[in-house]
Amino acid sequence: MAPSPVLFFHRHLASLPSKTFFFVPATLALFTTLSILFYIFTTSAPSVSYPHKHKLHLEQPFVYFQPSPLIPSLPSNGFKNGSFLFPAKSPSNAFGDGGGGGFNGTVSQVSSRSHFGPKGSSVSNIGVFHDGDIFLEDYQEMNRSFKIYVYPHRRNDPFANVFLPVDFEPGGNYASESYFKKALMKSHFVTKDPRKADLFFLPFSIARLRHDHRVGTGGIPSFIQGYISNISRKYPYWNRTGGADHFYVACHSVGRKAMEKAVEVKLNAIQIVCSSSYFVSRYIAHKDASIPQVWPRTGDPPNIATCKRNKLAFFAGSINSPVREKLLKFWRNDSVIFANYGRLKTPYADELLGSKFCLHVKGFEVNTARIADSLYYGCIPIVIANYYDLPFADVLNWKSFSIAVVTADIPSLKKILQGITSDEYLALQRNVLKVRKHFQWHVPPTDFDAFFMVMYELWLRRSSIRISNG
Repeated sequence: MAPSPVLFFHRHLASLPSKTFFFVPATLALFTTLSILFYIFTTSAPSVSYPHKHKLHLEQPFVYFQPSPLIPSLPSNGFKNGSFLFPAKSPSNAFGDGGGGGFNGTVSQVSSRSHFGPKGSSVSNIGVFHDGDIFLEDYQEMNRSFKIYVYPHRRNDPFANVFLPVDFEPGGNYASESYFKKALMKSHFVTKDPRKADLFFLPFSIARLRHDHRVGTGGIPSFIQGYISNISRKYPYWNRTGGADHFYVACHSVGRKAMEKAVEVKLNAIQIVCSSSYFVSRYIAHKDASIPQVWPRTGDPPNIATCKRNKLAFFAGSINSPVREKLLKFWRNDSVIFANYGRLKTPYADELLGSKFCLHVKGFEVNTARIADSLYYGCIPIVIANYYDLPFADVLNWKSFSIAVVTADIPSLKKILQGITSDEYLALQRNVLKVRKHFQWHVPPTDFDAFFMVMYELWLRRSSIRISNG
């Protein structure tokens, strides 16, 4: 067998003149580095990672895609403690999907054709869940065993308005925060015995603090710092884990800055937030989770069978970001892509019902209520928000009911959308109707709605080891 390049190099050191030994260490280091790089490039193979997915259920072959900043390629270790072994038999009866999986690569930056994968991986063959069998079984186990302890506060507490659920129907752009707390406090998940708790809920409301004249936006970080200090002195639960088994919920973007004076909350606690950009250091994917921003609507979603969708795409909103400015620059006066700003002349709902695709475009933050709006009215969401950790991405296969477009491809938007075939469009829309129930809030909550989906995200992030209080 021929000697290795490194061994060959060492054998010839003895023949060098003594004065050259000054350069030997540097030369040897360079040669070794080049040898290592040669070995890596000649033996390594391309790899691909997938978002949260049980390792025992990767049923589809790997499909390689060009990476994108839109949907993260995360390692498949997101389930901290799940049911891995005995999948249920008929998830389709429970939530109207055809069962498990489909491929789950990253969205291409080039065109919508890559969104649907190579030949044979049509969107019509993709389930709306990464693995419907495992989801249903885990969902049932969650309902049976998951327990949360809520730090108690009396109605005569000076900040009862911040800690207790609202006594009215939540409304507005940031209603998700209030809906969650209202539903949780009346649910079977709450336990009064902290020894039985899987997680501990920090019940402060960022939205309510923001409007409280005693605190205001600028005073929120100090309020949170004081609150964490108080519960860590009064109770043993925060200190024993550093807050790793605690969580809070916030929908307003102010929530991201609320932890500036309580760094341990940002680093350790589970943050359930609407502003879920994994490009921002305050949000930590896998530890934290995204909650959908939903504008509340009463009644059932409309029947879309009679809708005539004559517009290719629709957007309306304030021009409060460079991304939206770019959208308007290219498509403001287009005949099939309707990009509007300011007040609409027609009802917003009619525009959504009359469009095939509805654009979710990043504003101040990556999140808006437009995704939930689109789904509610049966319009396929087009996500133009780089680095958005999409809601329920642990569970839902977003490629089955939406299209992600990186901001650099805004000039090609019409070409991308017109390149989608009729069969692909109908398959996407069918899946939109399957998933829209997961983006709706109810009082009381109903199975598989937004509340239960957020609870499932929390259940995935619970610790697998219950720490004794003794």
